[in-house]
Amino acid sequence: MSPLTRARALQELRQTFARAGFETAALDARLLLLSVLCIPATALVTDPDVPLTAGEAERLAAATRRRLAHEPVARIVGEREFWGLPFALSPETLVPRPDTETVVETALDLLPDRQAPLLIADFGTGSGCLLVSLLHELPRATGLGVDLSLGALRTARRNAEANGVGKRSLFALSHWADAIAGGFDLIVSNPPYIASSVIPTLDREVREHDPLLALDGGPDGLEPYRTLLGEAKRLLVPGGLLAVEIGYDQAEHLRSLADAYGLEILRVAHDLSDNPRCVALRRA
Repeated sequence: MSPLTRARALQELRQTFARAGFETAALDARLLLLSVLCIPATALVTDPDVPLTAGEAERLAAATRRRLAHEPVARIVGEREFWGLPFALSPETLVPRPDTETVVETALDLLPDRQAPLLIADFGTGSGCLLVSLLHELPRATGLGVDLSLGALRTARRNAEANGVGKRSLFALSHWADAIAGGFDLIVSNPPYIASSVIPTLDREVREHDPLLALDGGPDGLEPYRTLLGEAKRLLVPGGLLAVEIGYDQAEHLRSLADAYGLEILRVAHDLSDNPRCVALRRA
């Protein structure tokens, strides 16, 4: 029997995932193989005929079984790219998604001076992807990541250090802003915004592998927004900015909450699928 080369392993893996119905079969196969072999993408092109060792073949088979059980590739690999930066994952964190980059993009676009010594808070920081990405773009800013999960905070701290902003970031365990004082120029959040009753209907990769704490937004999915918008005037400096991710059908609800809490909506930004994804508000 001919040896299992890199090229053959990639082809077989791609076919296996395609038969299983995965829409991103080719990408999944490539990412898993690169991770198992610990090689750069160019090595699949320059050295396709290198055979896999017995250990590599076993690790690839184990990773394949996990993917066929609908575990997300990012969780198998252990990290996900966001805003061009690598973010390690843990069971307590969401997998950062491209749509969430809309929050970073919107906040940066609305800041008048990227060189200012801003103070940023990220509520429900998870992997730290929002806070770390913003600190990476704002060289004089400092930030606080807040989460109710100690495991998530440990992951966020590792990501801040790995991406070179560890000295400009702190992390705190708190139920939203219960233990947090104010004075922030910018607050960002990707809060749990899915209604409790909807969670059992979510895609298997989400409901079985994403932490419930990061998904469940209460009976109507709006509880975190009531908390964040209700605390915004206390937490933000005058003229401070709040940018939050929302579900595709929640923009009008956020408009009503903004009116109720005396906040001005500056922008409703859309994601790459043209769905409302981020609401930016300002303390008057």
